[in-house]
Amino acid sequence: MDISKADKIAYSYKGERGLDEKLIREISAMKQEPEWMLEKRLAAYKVYLSKPIPKWGGDISPVHFENIYYYLKPAVTEKKSWNDVPKAIKNTFERIGVPQAEQELLAGVKGQYDSEVVYGSLKKTLAKKGVLFLSMDEALKLYPDIVKKYFGTIVPMGDNKLAALNTAVWSGGSFVYVPKGVKVELPLQAYFRINSENAGQFERTLIVVEEGASVHYIEGCSAPSFSSASLHAAVVEVIVKKKAKVAYTTVQNWYKNIYNLVTKRAWVDEGGEMRWVDGNLGSALTMKYPSCVLAGDGAKGEMLSIAWAGKGQHQDTGAKMIHLAPNTTSQITSKSISKNGGRTSYRGMIQINKGAVGARSMVVCDALILDEFSRSDTYPLNKIFEEDVILEHEAVVSRVSEEQLLYLMSRGLSQHEAEAMIVNGFLEPVMKEIPMEYAVEMNRLVELEMEGSVG
Repeated sequence: MDISKADKIAYSYKGERGLDEKLIREISAMKQEPEWMLEKRLAAYKVYLSKPIPKWGGDISPVHFENIYYYLKPAVTEKKSWNDVPKAIKNTFERIGVPQAEQELLAGVKGQYDSEVVYGSLKKTLAKKGVLFLSMDEALKLYPDIVKKYFGTIVPMGDNKLAALNTAVWSGGSFVYVPKGVKVELPLQAYFRINSENAGQFERTLIVVEEGASVHYIEGCSAPSFSSASLHAAVVEVIVKKKAKVAYTTVQNWYKNIYNLVTKRAWVDEGGEMRWVDGNLGSALTMKYPSCVLAGDGAKGEMLSIAWAGKGQHQDTGAKMIHLAPNTTSQITSKSISKNGGRTSYRGMIQINKGAVGARSMVVCDALILDEFSRSDTYPLNKIFEEDVILEHEAVVSRVSEEQLLYLMSRGLSQHEAEAMIVNGFLEPVMKEIPMEYAVEMNRLVELEMEGSVG
């Protein structure tokens, strides 16, 4: 079965194209949300209308916002048992490995189909420890006080136009809450799939990890092939309390008609640690810059990123590290590959505020260009307002040379094997930091992208 083809799914609700206040009220009413969430949605809609479309990154003009379906509800409610999920949806998630992943590797799993979460579970042992892993809609019903306390505090609606849009029409996404001192040993995972042409997916993810606790959250993304552009505009907010540890891994393989415009940000308190691991191998355009606000003494932030751009693709990715407190540390390791006329861009920011004495930051930004038609750009921005700090920035752009290929081929490798070895060696510093089962998936995706890629 071909995952790039749309599934035949019945929808209980498919709104009109375009966005207005009436649709926002309908979404909130169907979800039976509290009045404060409706008010937040409507306020965000006004902010969305007032803000311009970003012009500084990739070309978003193929996205016709007035032609998008902003809310699609499959004719199925969230299921706790895999056996209860409709066959067509089950087939999709089986193809991307949700059942095996849950059984063999994961503490919990969520599957989001268009605008709604349709499958979710959590190991009983974690539930007994007070760990919450729900869809955002379910969390809003069952734990409204926690959601209200943190929703929109790390990524406010006024942050950017797409964040405002997400706040206005968000649906689905994951809610994770880990109580003080609880270590979640196995990853929690979510899969997101856009199944409809001209659809928008606007999941909202909120992760709150209390003092001394830890969790690893993994998301995978896919979409079938359509001639018209679809939009994915998610918002992720992560709160890392004192001495807590959070890892957030994304393995993204959107089809090449998706415009992936995402805002991800973490707030890290004293002694806390936040690690983003980002693999971007699909989409027509990705604009994504996971961020850490290092707010407490000794807080740590890290970003490990792989971006791959082929024909017709632009991966505009990077990270932001904002040092507010003393002795904070951050590290960004970005690896990008462009081929067949693809374009990669690293866009990053390091900001060290006054008073962040002893802060340290290191940026390593490497680009590999596989042919003469491709392009790579680097747009670093450093804002340093404190003297007693250390900032290191290293950037290298390289090509696969004929000499490298000839040397490896003289040792008995085919040209394709030689090319793959060079690419894998380039990516290895990031790949070795990804959990093994997901590094295997990333390597498989890279191998598929490598077919006939050089020259």
